[in-house]
Amino acid sequence: MSHDAHGVPLWPLPMAAGLLPAVAAGIALVLATHAGLVPSCNPFIEGCVSISRAARHDLPNHVFRALVLPAAVLQALVWLVQARALHVAGGAAMRRSAIALAALGVAAGVALVLYGSFLGTEGATYRWLRHYGTVVCFGGTCLAMLVLGRALQRLHVIGALPLPRGHERALLALFAAIVALGVVNALVGAWADAALKDRVENVTEWWGSLGLTLAFIVLASLWRRWGVGAQLSVGTGR
Repeated sequence: MSHDAHGVPLWPLPMAAGLLPAVAAGIALVLATHAGLVPSCNPFIEGCVSISRAARHDLPNHVFRALVLPAAVLQALVWLVQARALHVAGGAAMRRSAIALAALGVAAGVALVLYGSFLGTEGATYRWLRHYGTVVCFGGTCLAMLVLGRALQRLHVIGALPLPRGHERALLALFAAIVALGVVNALVGAWADAALKDRVENVTEWWGSLGLTLAFIVLASLWRRWGVGAQLSVGTGR
């Protein structure tokens, strides 16, 4: 038996994993606004509608689910591949970070599946699943990003994996912005009235989602620079 091996670049994987939810939210908002399901406004500034509300009913819901559910699988795969890459680059020193990254990433992916699957349904149980799906998805992804950032800095210091200065600054800026959004959301929730709290939660949800999308794009750029790929073997037998 003979075979040829071909390296398949994997950087489009985090690119698609990050962009699909953003595209889903954007399309759902446009469709919901056109159908009169939500007010016409800029949710990034006015906080007039949440992502969930924009994608809750009718055609926006179907389109949102069709894009977000495969994105959840892609995001989980991204973290599994990245965890493997950390272990390969750092050996035993990266074992704990790799395990934590894989666990957090898969948990976030499963939570996103729950969120997308039950969005638009009714009942207390379904609302609970949607709520905690959102919390675990955002929280797990943010924690995974923090674990990854620290691991990459350690690998860069020992010369095992290069972390370009521009990429490091971009990741740090995104992490800081996402954490700041969470702090603002918590502070406003503690003293603001219900209407203001709702608007702030909506604004931070949209900006937080954008931050995570940009983080996946930065990760895709890093994978391309590192040459992360899969080996595809094609064999013929006689």
